[in-house]
Amino acid sequence: MKDIIITISSWIIPAIILITLVCGIIKKVPVYETFIDGAKEGLKVSVNIVPYLVAIIVAVSMLRASGALDLAGELFKDVLAWMKVPVDVLPVMIVRSLSGSAVLGLFSEIANNFGPDSYVTKLSAIMVGSSETTFYVLAVYFGSVGVKKFRHALCAGLFADVVGIIAAILVARWLFL
Repeated sequence: MKDIIITISSWIIPAIILITLVCGIIKKVPVYETFIDGAKEGLKVSVNIVPYLVAIIVAVSMLRASGALDLAGELFKDVLAWMKVPVDVLPVMIVRSLSGSAVLGLFSEIANNFGPDSYVTKLSAIMVGSSETTFYVLAVYFGSVGVKKFRHALCAGLFADVVGIIAAILVARWLFL
C-alpha cells in the first residue's frame, strides 16, 4: 500500500501539468500567453492581499507569544490522550485554520524536536496537508475581491477543517500505530 501511495504522489503533479498542457493544445488555447496573463493577474492580487497577510501573521504571532497555544494544550491534554493524539500536535490543529506559513513553522519545530520518523511528526504532516487555512482564505481572498457576507463559507470551511483533522488522526493511526 505504501509503495502505491509513494508512486502516485511522485507522479501526480507532473501528470496534472502534462494533462493541462495537452488539453490546452487540443483545444487550441494559447497556453503560454494564457499562463502569462494569469501571472500578471496573480501579481495584482498579491499586491492587494498584503494588508490581510500582515493581519493574519500578527494574529498568529500573538497567539504563540501570549502562551494561548500552551494553555490550550493543558486544557485539552486529557481529551487528546483519550484520542491517542500527542499534545504537541494541538498547536498544529489550532493554527492550521489561520495560517499556512505559521503551521509550517510549528511543523518544522515538531520535526526538529521529535525527528522525521516519529508518530508526532507524521501525524502533524498529515494534518498540515489535510486541511485548509480557512481564516486566511476568508481574510485574504474574500477581502481582496470585496466579499462581505461569508458566514456560510466560514461554517463550511471550519467543518471541512474539523473533518480534515479527524481524517488525519484516523489515517495516521491506521498507517503508523
